[in-house]
Amino acid sequence: MTRILVVAPSWVGDALLSQPLLTRLKQQDPQSSIDILAPGWALPIFRRMPEVGETLESPFAHGELALGKRWSIARSLRANRYDRAYVLPNSFKSALVPLFAGIPERIGFVGELRYWLLTDARRLDERALPLMVERFAWLADAADAALTRPLPRPLLRVTGTERTQLRQRLGLAAAGRVACLCPGAEYGPSKRWPPQYFGELATMLGAEGFAVWLVGSAKERDIGDAISANCATAVNLCGRTTLDDAVVLLSCADLVVSNDSGLMHVAAALDRPMIALYGSSSPLFTPPLSGRAYVIKHEVPCSPCFQRVCPLKHFDCMMKLAPSRVLDEIHRHFPT
Repeated sequence: MTRILVVAPSWVGDALLSQPLLTRLKQQDPQSSIDILAPGWALPIFRRMPEVGETLESPFAHGELALGKRWSIARSLRANRYDRAYVLPNSFKSALVPLFAGIPERIGFVGELRYWLLTDARRLDERALPLMVERFAWLADAADAALTRPLPRPLLRVTGTERTQLRQRLGLAAAGRVACLCPGAEYGPSKRWPPQYFGELATMLGAEGFAVWLVGSAKERDIGDAISANCATAVNLCGRTTLDDAVVLLSCADLVVSNDSGLMHVAAALDRPMIALYGSSSPLFTPPLSGRAYVIKHEVPCSPCFQRVCPLKHFDCMMKLAPSRVLDEIHRHFPT
């Protein structure tokens, strides 16, 4: 049996975009065992992937070298006798644990001055592989081979029992149509549709009979409060749930409206009907991977800028994306 370790990305969205790589590896060798080394907050996502065996916590803070700690973790992994490692982040640091663990095959992109840390260090052709998901998936193929398309889509598992128990715990109605709004984006405010717009949309959806749930982390609690101020019937669950809970909540949704964020990719992996709102980022790079997800982007000359904060201060890419337009797109793609 081939034993594989995957050093996973640090963002929720990128974690989901790595799943087609895992699926490809399992297709190539169904008897293989795939373990994941990832930050603790991302492990609930990987535990819901059918391809994943053991999940191992990577305890390092962003930018932390911590050579001694990396050496200690690597020593503990040696007992697993991994045959191969895939290093998905591009940093020098991320390739150290597989090296220290003595894993004979170490595959990844050249990245940050780490050519000698990998046994299969690949140079990225951005034109041939424009999507992040394609870049990860290509690592499953030979270095001299073209990417095999189409790619499998991300898929997360949630049970009906989990849905029932969580709705009971949070005091949410057991029936009726649910619209989940995901107003956050960890990267920065340039990717966030304004709270007042989410509030207006929540009011309109409530008038159409939807129960509206605001889903996000504790960092979005204030945003949720601002939305609730514009729509008293919206239930602000931001900060009241774990990431694992958020996955279950989104699986209940009859409609999701989300910024380009990790939760957008979660909803896509759950195949929920979704409208994805793009501002400073581009759906040509990290689109939602679902046949039931539709992108709305207000085109302005300066977008995509990929900046955390609008460098021109006007934020037109989001400010000119009106709630009425979003509602029209919901009716067009998901008529009742």
